[in-house]
Amino acid sequence: MPWTMNNYPNSFKNFDTPVRKKAIEIANAMLDEGYEEARAIPIATSQAKKWYRRANDDEVKEYMKE
Repeated sequence: MPWTMNNYPNSFKNFDTPVRKKAIEIANAMLDEGYEEARAIPIATSQAKKWYRRANDDEVKEYMKE
């Protein structure tokens, strides 16, 4: 079952909303590609945080509209 903004791994609970949304998106894509949850969650976490650090305010706002 794919994760959503209302149902996500406990390790995502303290993330800012844009980071959580991106991590969920990345983790779901990885699960679709056959990754195991135990591997997808830390990779998605790292990638989402990296995306957020590099994104400007406009990019984050636009992403949150989707």
